[in-house]
Amino acid sequence: MYMPAHFEENRPEVLHRLIAEHSFGALITHGPNGLDANHLPFEAQADAADSSRLVLRAHVARANPVWQEVSTRPEALVIFQGPTAYISPSWYPSKHEMHKQVPTYNYMVVHAHGRIVVHDDESFVRGLVARLTRKMEAGEPVPWKMGDAPADYIAQMLGAIVGIEIEVTRLIGKWKLGQNKGAEDRRGAAQTLLARDGDQQKAVGQAMLDAPPAF
Repeated sequence: MYMPAHFEENRPEVLHRLIAEHSFGALITHGPNGLDANHLPFEAQADAADSSRLVLRAHVARANPVWQEVSTRPEALVIFQGPTAYISPSWYPSKHEMHKQVPTYNYMVVHAHGRIVVHDDESFVRGLVARLTRKMEAGEPVPWKMGDAPADYIAQMLGAIVGIEIEVTRLIGKWKLGQNKGAEDRRGAAQTLLARDGDQQKAVGQAMLDAPPAF
C-alpha cells in the first residue's frame, strides 16, 4: 500500500479499535487460480501481555475451497475499511482564493498480514459463532442465541462451516485525513463533513480534526 509518512498510523490501540468497530474484513489469499478474496466477519483478540499482538478468527463455508487451498500457501492479508468520505475542493477556504485544489477521498484503513491456521473442529466453530453472535445481537431488544434453535439443527449448521485463525505478523494503518493540507483548509473540510447527516462523514470529519498535521 502506498504510504506517505504523514498518513501512517502505527499505534496498536488505534489499529485494533478500527478492526473491532469495522470487523467485516476482506480476506485476500493466493490459491491455485491466483488471488482470491472472501468477505467475512472477524473476531479480533489482542494479547493481554503484548498489546502489539493480535489474533483474527473467522469461519468459511465448508464448500468454500479457500480453507483447503491455504494449507500450501497460508500467507494472507485481511483488509479492514473504516469510515470514508468524499472531499470537495470547494470546502477548502484556499480554493476560493487560489483555485488550486482538487477533489479527493479521505479514509482510514488497516491491512493485517499473517498466516492462516485451519480449525476443522466443532468446538472451535461453536465457540466462535457463539461469540460473534453475542456481539452482533447485543443491540437487539431480544438477542438471538444459539440455544433458540434446535440442537440438531445447530449441529448441522456448524458442520457446514470451517474455522480459520490468523496470527497477525504485521499491521499497517493508513489514516488519509488531509494531514498534508494547511490548518484552515483541513478545518474547513472537517467542519463541512461534521455538518452532514451521514455517520461516516461525521466520523471522518472528527478524525480530521484529531489527526496531527504533517507540518
